[in-house]
Amino acid sequence: MKGLHSIRTKITAVTISSIILMMIVVTVVGVMAIRSIGTTSSEQLLLLLCESGQKNLNTYLGDVEQEVETISAYVEADLVALDDESLQAHLDRVSAFFRRVVTRTSGIMTYYYRIDPAVSSDVKGFWFVKSEDSGFAEHKVTDISLYDIEDTSKLVWFTVPRATGKAVWLPPYITDNLGARVISYNIPVYLDKQFVGVIGIELDYTFMAEIVDNITLYKNGYAFVNDPDGLIVYHPFIDVLSTEQPAIPDGIAGADTIVRYKYDGVNKMLACLPLLNGDRLNVCVPLDEISEGWKIWVTAIIGAFGVLLVGLVIFLLNYTGHITKPLVDLTRVAEQIDEGNYDHNLNYKGNDEIGILTRTFSRVTMHLKKYITDLNDLAYADALTSLHNKGAFDACMNKIQTRMDDDNDDKLEFAVCIFDCNRLKKINDSNGHDKGDIYLKETAAIICEVFDHSPVFRIGGDEFAALLLDSDYKNKDNLLKLFDEKCSEKRTNEADDWEKIDVARGIAIFDPAEDRSVNDVIRRADKNMYENKFYSKRLG
Repeated sequence: MKGLHSIRTKITAVTISSIILMMIVVTVVGVMAIRSIGTTSSEQLLLLLCESGQKNLNTYLGDVEQEVETISAYVEADLVALDDESLQAHLDRVSAFFRRVVTRTSGIMTYYYRIDPAVSSDVKGFWFVKSEDSGFAEHKVTDISLYDIEDTSKLVWFTVPRATGKAVWLPPYITDNLGARVISYNIPVYLDKQFVGVIGIELDYTFMAEIVDNITLYKNGYAFVNDPDGLIVYHPFIDVLSTEQPAIPDGIAGADTIVRYKYDGVNKMLACLPLLNGDRLNVCVPLDEISEGWKIWVTAIIGAFGVLLVGLVIFLLNYTGHITKPLVDLTRVAEQIDEGNYDHNLNYKGNDEIGILTRTFSRVTMHLKKYITDLNDLAYADALTSLHNKGAFDACMNKIQTRMDDDNDDKLEFAVCIFDCNRLKKINDSNGHDKGDIYLKETAAIICEVFDHSPVFRIGGDEFAALLLDSDYKNKDNLLKLFDEKCSEKRTNEADDWEKIDVARGIAIFDPAEDRSVNDVIRRADKNMYENKFYSKRLG
């Protein structure tokens, strides 16, 4: 019996030692896996937010480029002679065409067509400036003859396109006479290889504020924009209107998409992507906030393993052989988690310490899986309205496009409805952006209430979209009427200005005979929305 007791003691001691070692390994592997997963997921989320902001900003800048290039094509086709009479008639036609084109895009501060003094000393061109009350009004033009046009550091909107001979985005500068910081897109004009002048559009650089301000992550994450020289163009917490623009923090000026750096004593992670005009969009967040989530889980797992290990040691003193099989199962599951597989099945149902360990391990894994899933879901959620965001809208439209491309799917029926909030800028300017946010949330609530069987997306600062399928598609006319009625009720109530919902909407129904892509449907819906907006303004 004494020998048997000695062997049992040795087996128990070896078993306990082995289990202790195994639990340490499992804990370390689990901690490393959770840390790796948490960091990778945060990097992916940061990059997704940056890509979404990049897409929104590039879409806007691309629209501006397209408009200036459209006007440039018209200018070159219309320009036939350089005598003063022909040139003035040409300018009158271009001015009318310019006005029709630029009204389609918000954020434009000025537009112009300036003639080289070497071409004509009397016909100087035109310069229209946006006013709050009366739209674009003609402004006295800058006298180009007072400048050395060979010096590209002065009068940059004219001298740089003249010197380069090609379309160019200019970095932010203070526009003459207005004293406002702008960015501009300019194209030189030629007639038979002779330089005639420059056409261009100047944008108030704060047009990007709404897009950039909506890019937030965790508690203290935010986005900002810098120019190619490393100077900050827009920052939600820094006043960059002064002539001395602040420089970006040390350590982030490079080609890396994901950067870790230190600013004001805080370690941060940043995702940066280039914009169409040469600027860079940056989305940053403190590393402490990124690691906070996975550190909580690591602490919980380490604590749980520590408590359970004590119980297992006590249990093993009496039931050495009984715990072998469950521990093998736990080891297998831990290895699966390390490989990224969170779906597992632990069959041990005992009420002893190993049973507790098994159930706790399953719950921790389930919570971890949900946490990672929630992180991924954040990339497609709009922070202000809790609706799906532009990324989710694009993904949904891609799925519809796939069905359209399937020749066998001849029963596809859907409609896209685009909504645009009227008066948002006025509310923001008069009452503050917090009231503008209330206005957007109320608008989102009405859209969701009416189209309650359809996915609803916020696809821009003041723009929403709904995809109508099945019952909402069949009932679309009644739903649009109901939506107009609810908006009308909001406007007629005695309420604050930001609670009076005024929304333009346009719908387009998929026509398989005409629509080759889902973008065709979206464009028609957008066009119908602008027609509705124009009609409403005339009635109002």
